[in-house]
Amino acid sequence: MILDILTPDKTVFSGEILSVTVPGKGGSFQIWENHAAIISTLENGLVEIRLKDKTQELFNIKGGVVEVLKNKVVLLADGVVEK
Repeated sequence: MILDILTPDKTVFSGEILSVTVPGKGGSFQIWENHAAIISTLENGLVEIRLKDKTQELFNIKGGVVEVLKNKVVLLADGVVEK
């Protein structure tokens, strides 16, 4: 599955992943390979990415929208808090 995390001014992450957990309006939820198509608004919070090599990446976003379609996840974040 491919994930792109974009802000208005840059690409924060782009690559192949196993899963991603995002902060939805009704609570966090996970997206796995072959997930049903979905579009959801996101709250401020933590995005946890599980990579193919079993490591993980964490990003703290300032809200946004996520779209899942045919094993492609696009997360449009209003901003990302720098580490």
